[in-house]
Amino acid sequence: MAGRGRAPRWVVGLLLLGLVGLVGCGGAAEPDSATADVQRVLDRRAAAVRDGSERAFVATEVPSSVAAGERAAARTEFKNLRTVPLAAWSYRVTGFHRSGDRGTADAELRYRVEGYDRSPIVAARTLSLTRADGHWYVAADRPAKDAGEQLWEQGTVLAVRGERSLVLGVGQSRDSLRGYTELADRAVPTVREAWGGEWSGRVVVLVPKSLEGMAGLLGAPASGYRGIAAVTTGEAGGSAKAPADRIIVNPDAYGVLGAFGRQVVLTHETTHVATRSATSAATPLWLSEGYADWVGYRGTGRSAAQAAPELARVVSEGHVPAALPDDGDFGFDGDAGSLARAYEGGWLACRLIAERWGEVRLGEFYRAVGAHEERAGAVESALGDVLGTTLEKFTEEWRAYLGDRLG
Repeated sequence: MAGRGRAPRWVVGLLLLGLVGLVGCGGAAEPDSATADVQRVLDRRAAAVRDGSERAFVATEVPSSVAAGERAAARTEFKNLRTVPLAAWSYRVTGFHRSGDRGTADAELRYRVEGYDRSPIVAARTLSLTRADGHWYVAADRPAKDAGEQLWEQGTVLAVRGERSLVLGVGQSRDSLRGYTELADRAVPTVREAWGGEWSGRVVVLVPKSLEGMAGLLGAPASGYRGIAAVTTGEAGGSAKAPADRIIVNPDAYGVLGAFGRQVVLTHETTHVATRSATSAATPLWLSEGYADWVGYRGTGRSAAQAAPELARVVSEGHVPAALPDDGDFGFDGDAGSLARAYEGGWLACRLIAERWGEVRLGEFYRAVGAHEERAGAVESALGDVLGTTLEKFTEEWRAYLGDRLG
């Protein structure tokens, strides 16, 4: 599924089938003077993170004489965050509501990971504050409603660097995270060869402890991602200056994959990172997911039937899909078989284009669809301009291709 436009977050994932066997606030808005006081507290908090000063960070928390336990929690949070290679960290207060000596601030946390983010990641936060001895202190700092957690809120972060990747994990061994860097490092040149050089060629992979941790990072129910090996988050149509996308792994599902499946997953997700600036509201999911699968399987020697078992089953029974997969077919919380067939159908559509018109034309077609101003007519226009065909003719060819390769 995908957020559309400049601000929304984009989330895309890879299904396992075929690879195995976000606080309401009360009170009136506070005058600018109080808001400025709170901003200064958060500025000190941000400086402490940038300087690596646990003492200064904890000093922004509620004094132990006012509320016991907060400073101990602040020390834990700081230690969890300490290993993340940060290039920038700041807060911007967007709203402050006060009731006596207590208040709630809405804020944007902006941070950059060194060597990967060209622009800041922006995370919506809600901070509870307490006033004591004439000063404001942070009592709690948590994700805003419907916003995802940050990895360090789930435990101590371990960072492992690869040649082309940075893997950040919680509850994972160094050896395990090293395995992710090896796969991601192999995925980058594979994707570059297929897509080209219009991206950084570097990826950030987040590995939480469990499916629940993955869901926490996404700010969504865990049930919607059960059986999904990984997703990629980012800004749809993001420019070259956009912050780096994050590949978020579901260790529960990823862990049951073999070596081949793990590599396909990381290559698929890395393709989403590479193609982000060319992916827009005009891009249907059959194309974005199908293209990522096409790159993932490219050069592996897997046949259509081997990589598309669910679709092969229904086609062999005489049920060839009448149309290309719709966006609604890619919902993670629906029927697993239907979801698998949507992915497989998109992959085979891209495979058809690569075989019939060539790999270069497939890339050109992807870019042409994403460059369209709106969804309506995007595929039809690109089919005519790049491939010299119509949607009706292409659909006929795709259906025949399914019958030939899977029947």
